[in-house]
Amino acid sequence: MSKKNKPDSRGFVYSTDPDFRFEHESENSETLPPSQQVLNVKLDTKQRAGKVVTLIEGFKGKEEDLKELEKKLKSFCGTGGSSKDGEIIIQGDQCEKVMQWLLKNNFIKAKKIN
Repeated sequence: MSKKNKPDSRGFVYSTDPDFRFEHESENSETLPPSQQVLNVKLDTKQRAGKVVTLIEGFKGKEEDLKELEKKLKSFCGTGGSSKDGEIIIQGDQCEKVMQWLLKNNFIKAKKIN
């Protein structure tokens, strides 16, 4: 059985305004070059049954480019992961490896958050 009122990416479920329309963000935004990307790398365990993941947040650009970056990071770290909504999840404590790869590939504004 499916829900009738499915939330969108911003959390809206229902509006009492009969003229309300979702304003979709531009999906065709250009991907910023690596030197202009501001990426935050941190460890996270929330809602993951105590398992640690490395979270890379702040990617601005197309979904295809996010998937490509995810694929390269997973390959470099030798582990699994996923990506959606401008963030990449890499399994395990891979902060040092991820930072090393990002700096080597000109993501100059990448920073590690504790």
